[in-house]
Formats: sequence, C-alpha cells, structure tokens
Amino acid sequence: MTAPNADDTAKSAPAPARDFIRQIIDEDNRTGKWAGRVHTRFPPEPNGYLHIGHAKSICLNFGLAKEFGGQCNLRFDDTNPAKEEVEYVDAIKDDVRWLGFSWDDRLYYASDYFGKLYAFAEQLIEKGLAYVDDLTQEEIRAYRGTLTEPGTNSPYRDRSPQENLDLFRRMRAGEFPDGAKVLRLAIDMQSPNVVLRDPIIYRIKHVEHHRTGDAWCIYPMYDYTHCISDALEGITHSICSLEFENNRPLYDWVLNNLPVPGHPQQIEFARLNLSYTVLSKRKLIQLVSEKVVSGWDDPRLPTLSGIRRRGYTPEAMRDFCERIGVSKADSQVDVALLEHCLREDLNRRARRLMAVLRPLRLVIENYPEGQVEDIRFPYHPEDESMGARQVPFSRELYVERDDFMETPAKKWFRLAPGAEVRLRHAYYVTCTDVIKDPATGEVVELRCTHDPATRGGWSDDGRKVKGTIHWVSAAHAVPAEVRLYDRLFTKENPMEGKGDFMDCLNPDSLEIIENALIEPALTTIAVGENVQFERLGYFCVDRDSTPDKRVFNRSVALKDSWARAGR
Repeated sequence: MTAPNADDTAKSAPAPARDFIRQIIDEDNRTGKWAGRVHTRFPPEPNGYLHIGHAKSICLNFGLAKEFGGQCNLRFDDTNPAKEEVEYVDAIKDDVRWLGFSWDDRLYYASDYFGKLYAFAEQLIEKGLAYVDDLTQEEIRAYRGTLTEPGTNSPYRDRSPQENLDLFRRMRAGEFPDGAKVLRLAIDMQSPNVVLRDPIIYRIKHVEHHRTGDAWCIYPMYDYTHCISDALEGITHSICSLEFENNRPLYDWVLNNLPVPGHPQQIEFARLNLSYTVLSKRKLIQLVSEKVVSGWDDPRLPTLSGIRRRGYTPEAMRDFCERIGVSKADSQVDVALLEHCLREDLNRRARRLMAVLRPLRLVIENYPEGQVEDIRFPYHPEDESMGARQVPFSRELYVERDDFMETPAKKWFRLAPGAEVRLRHAYYVTCTDVIKDPATGEVVELRCTHDPATRGGWSDDGRKVKGTIHWVSAAHAVPAEVRLYDRLFTKENPMEGKGDFMDCLNPDSLEIIENALIEPALTTIAVGENVQFERLGYFCVDRDSTPDKRVFNRSVALKDSWARAGR
C-alpha cells in the first residue's frame, strides 16, 4: 500500500470548526432567511478612543461581511453630546482604516435618525406604550426594584396618551430643565429582567451636539436608538458583546412594536479580556486625565492609536483577532499571544540594523588609525529582496555595555578579559585590557586586538567563536533617543480584587535612553516604519523625531522576557 501524499492528506482532513456566529449565518443562508444577505455594522460611541477590544469587533464585523460577500456599515452612536467630540470621530475612522477595512459610502450617525426616532417615540406614546415620568433618577432606581424583588409602577405611569404626548412635545420644545422629566417605555415593572422594567428612552440635555448643534435638547438612549438604527439600515446580523445579552429582549420589544422595515437578529459574543491590561473606557480615561500616560496615543495604552504609535502592524492585529476567535464564554487572553503575533509579522517584514543602547567604547589597537572600511550588511538574512547597505567600520567602536562582563559567569560567550568574540559581519576581536574610571571604578573602555584574516566574521582555520555582538563605528554613530516600553501593569488582572487598579502600575513601564547610538542608515527610516535593532528587539520611529535626533519606540522584545523572568 502506498502512503498518501501531502495533498491527499490535506483533502481528507476535516475542515476547522466554524465558530457559532458563522454557523448561525450558514444556517440563515441555507434557509434563505435574509435572501442570502449578510449586512453587519460596527457601531462605536464617539466618546473615547478605540482599544484592542474594539479591534476584535471591527475585524469580526467587517470580516464577516467580506467573507460572506456582504456589507458592513460604520455607524457612530452619537446620542450623548456631553461626552462626544469630533476628535473621537476622526480617530475612530483612522483606526478602522488602519486595520485595513473600508465602509465605502456606508458612513452613518445615529443623529441622522433623530427625527425618525422622535416620530417613533410619539407613536409609542399614542399606542400607550410610553409615558413621561417626573420621578428623579434616584426615585426611578428605587422604584425599579432589585434582582430578587420586582419593581413598582411609577405614579405617573397612568397618564393618558394625550397628556404624555403634550408633555413630550414640550420637552422637545425646551420648556423643562435637565433631569425634570424622562420618557419611559411601559413594558413590565414586574419582569424578572430588570432591563424591561420601563426603561428610559429619552432624557433632557440642554447640550449642543457635535453634528446637530442646538437643534435638539432631548436625546434618545442607546438601547432605543441602536435597534432602530439597525433596522433602518437593513442590518441582518447585529453582533455585539456579551454584556448586551440581557438587553436583547428590549432590542426585540422595540422593533416588534414599531413599523420598522426589518428586524435584525442580535447575536452576542464574549468581549476581549487581555492580561496585564485594562480595556475599560472609564479606566483608560482616568489614566489619560490623571496624566499617568502622555495621552490617548501613549504606546503603553491598549488604544489602537497607542499600539500603532508603538509599532504594531495591522497585519499582526488581524492575525491576533483571528487566532483568539469568537465564543460565548468570557475568558482572558494572554498578552504574550498578541506580542507573539507582532514578532511573527515583524520577523518577516522588518529590516535588521544596528543600534547600541548603552554604549561602551571599544578600541582595536592593531587596526590602522584613520582607516575606515565599508562592510556589506544584508537588511534581512532570509530575504535578499530587501537589499543591503554598507556599514562603516573603524578602529574605535561602541558596543553594548551589557555585552561585557569583567568576571564572566559560566557559559558567558560575549566580551570578557582574554575572550574572543565575533563583531557582527566584521572581525574576531580579543579583549586585552580594561580601562576604568579611577574615581568610580566604572569600566569606560575596552582595548582589543583583531584578527585581520577573519574579515566578514569567519575564520578559515576552523576555530569556533560562540559569541557574536553588534557594534557601531564611533566616528560615524548618530545619537538617538530610545524609549523602552513595557507592560503598564505588574498584575495579570489589574481589575481583580478589591484594590485600586492604579496600585499595580508598573514603575518600569517606560525607560528613556537619551544617548543611544545608531548606525547611519537608521537616520533614513521614515516615521512609523518598523525595524529590528539586531539582538535587541523590534522598534519603530516615533513622531517626536526631528531632523537632528531620531526617536525610536520599542515595539516588542525579541523574546518574552516576562515569561523567562517567571513574572
């Protein structure tokens, strides 16, 4: 019997399991529920910057539309003008584009529907399904009951439709101050689902809206607005995170009681929880407002603008979102997986160059003074198409201080007195002397000799040198600032326990090295471009760079130092 070849094995292997959302869509398409249509939407509120959790939703909604030949809308649920800004709208658009998705001509705002939403509210009032309530917010909470005790009807619940309609129109006209009245649905104050206990659908806010100005002084609530917006846009599958599962009966109730053109299906999935990270918008706002970080695009934040500035690529983010998949069960994803996705992507695309973060002078005593030679360095050891550059080599170099140990530990293969190492693509050198500051005892210079026959970093005599270190020519090195970013929190779940999440901030989440030295080719790297500093990690050029000084952000280390340290 002949063994099956690889192609036959691939054909006979079972297809990977479909997640539950795709199974729902597959079944809908099989039964013709939506006539084969798949129309999703990504509906952010423009009251902050998007974070990695939103990336999961973006990739899911736009990805499903692409996979099933459908469409995905971008819709801003802008119903709370007190917290919304055009800055957030623009940032969200940039984030969606950066991830590689386009909404084409399908950009919508909930404020587009304010007129229709108001008209629908009047219809609910006329049908006796909504009423104006004069209770205060505290009283409404008290009347609502608890998870174990039913609510109590408001004393204003029995107003006639005519009276409610008059009061609602007067609310619209601006006769009442903020908080004086609200419009509530008349559903069931005895419902075991607290969400259905006469939820508020309109409140008074004398606040100017970023799109409608002062045209309105009453604004609809999210739960009322969202489902109607979905229906008006022809959405088929309204995909949201799991915290909206209890709100689904309200979503359906509103659509069942209004003459909307369709009834989308709400489907909930588990939101992303990431270790050593907070993804609460409120907590992120606190970090920014209290200046724990430098702003919404601080590279330590999980905002999409932050990780983009840090050097994350959209390809890595999409890969991460695909790997974690979607499910109905809440779980925590290890941030190491996100970092792994970035390493894999940058390993393929990032050019390799040399930088010395903590310079230590190295003088090759038997190398001719004044001589400079150019040594060819490929940009990528596995991709010749990236080309190569010439790196200047001279008698005086700088090497990494961490690559020298005066009293070497066991299995130390780098520089030490009497030890021979390889200078990357250059020569073998042997440390012959150590120069120290007489006042402090600090090592300030290494004296070495080189073997001229080892040019290129190889020896014909067969002797083996285990250690290879990077370097820059002292006369040609360019000063640079390097920012070493680490995880913002020391605790795997910063929200766990009764303590303040601020108590587990990582004091070492940012180290700024102001006097790093880089090879000349690194001065030509564009802002935002990714590179690998050989042996040190992946970095990108920060927007703070100037023509006189480049600034680099560490995107991710070459290895997971946290795992190795047992943290």
